[in-house]
Amino acid sequence: MVCIRCKMVVKDELSKLGLHYTVVDLGEADILEAITPDQLKEFRAALLRSGLELMDDKKSVLIQRIKNVIIDLVHYSEEPLVVNFSVYLSQKLEYDYTYLANLFSEVQGTTIEKYFIAHKIEKVKELLVYNELNLTEIAYLLHYSSVAHLSAQFKKVTGLTPSHFKFLKHKRRTMLENVGKSAG
Repeated sequence: MVCIRCKMVVKDELSKLGLHYTVVDLGEADILEAITPDQLKEFRAALLRSGLELMDDKKSVLIQRIKNVIIDLVHYSEEPLVVNFSVYLSQKLEYDYTYLANLFSEVQGTTIEKYFIAHKIEKVKELLVYNELNLTEIAYLLHYSSVAHLSAQFKKVTGLTPSHFKFLKHKRRTMLENVGKSAG
């Protein structure tokens, strides 16, 4: 929901400034006319008031684009990758993967792979909490080679097995249901 809110804020602020756009996506906006220095200053201030930041340095923009590709792939796409993730990212952003990986690590202090895995694990947690899919279905949806691979990666990142995570969520819910009940 935050992503949608961010895009709405950017569109609204551009409209208030009388600027027309073709695309407003996470981390980028294609604006049809030239922006005056005063408009840029006003736009930057409006974004800051909404808790957003204008990125105009090329490396920051590229880092955000890498993050956007990963977020879209993990959270909004159900299509399986037909190529390795590194190839997909290179093709999508039109940069050499080694350059992207080095830049991302340098700026973010973590690797693209760890960032990608962290998002996949967050998606697994979300799906486990919703309790609509079993682990086999989740593994398939998130393109894991097997349930064992998903489980091993989940445990490495969270310290818990997916079933223990689900049990703790269920236990927490049960305890909340008992809140307010008298002991006797």
